Amino acid sequence: MTEGAPWHEGERAVQRRLGFAEYIEPRGRFIRDSMPDQHREFFAQLPFIVLGALDRSGNPWATILGGDPGFLSSPDPQTLHLAARPSDGDPAAEGLLPGKRVALLGIELPTRRRNRMNGRILDVDNTGFTVAVEQSFGNCPQYIQRRNYGAWRPGTPEPAEAVTAANGSAASLIRQADTMFVASSTPPGRSGAGAGAGVDVSHRGGLPGFVGIAGDGAIEIPDYRGNRYFNTLGNLVAYPRAGLLFIDFDRGDLLQVSGAAQIAWDGPELAAFPGAERLWRVKPSRMLRRRGAFPLRLGEPEFSPMLVG
Repeated sequence: MTEGAPWHEGERAVQRRLGFAEYIEPRGRFIRDSMPDQHREFFAQLPFIVLGALDRSGNPWATILGGDPGFLSSPDPQTLHLAARPSDGDPAAEGLLPGKRVALLGIELPTRRRNRMNGRILDVDNTGFTVAVEQSFGNCPQYIQRRNYGAWRPGTPEPAEAVTAANGSAASLIRQADTMFVASSTPPGRSGAGAGAGVDVSHRGGLPGFVGIAGDGAIEIPDYRGNRYFNTLGNLVAYPRAGLLFIDFDRGDLLQVSGAAQIAWDGPELAAFPGAERLWRVKPSRMLRRRGAFPLRLGEPEFSPMLVG
């Protein structure tokens, strides 16, 4: 187990603000500094993993890496090796340097299982990289849309294309999304100190249309009831930047967004997002569309019972 409570001050501030400080304190024991065998075996059977990393300027980015099951391997409970690297043009690649902190989310859509691992890069080579575990924990299946895996369609991704939220295809992908991922971080200049510091990447799900685009181009994401850890919100309080990832599961296209983040704790704007307890907004400073960057095709979603009752 991690020594002491695993929460950094941003997470603690959110837990206190929302009245969950006493509730969540004993649950820190579920966040480990090594992976249990169940998690190690889970990662080894996955065909893809979501990665969160910071670019050279400290901006968070979320991306996805894929390969045949077994491309993720854990030689021991303290390390995870990835036999994959981001493709050319992926801004997350800038964060893959020895000593840098990264976040990994293993999510198995057909079973709605997910486990998270945050850590520090030990080494990098031409085929992949190895991460030392700092935080390992599971998440429940709520809000995950079940999808079956289809065919692999490997190919050469097209060069990354800069887009805006007003771009027709980008806006359509955002507004039709039922699944997205968010990378966040504590301040990188101080990430070496304090419990729970570093990068995190998390899943968000909802019915199609659950993500909105405001008139000023900000992307609006509802915050539903979760595990009350408040990892993402805590990071946004400590370091108000976020990286978003949207996936076109039919075409294999990725839309990556990075920008400033702001939390709406309450107010009339929440009325447009039924079931949301809060709302957070990301004002994009950079958006990239990478066509054909994800070679695995997935089937139509079976929506989470948390959403459809």
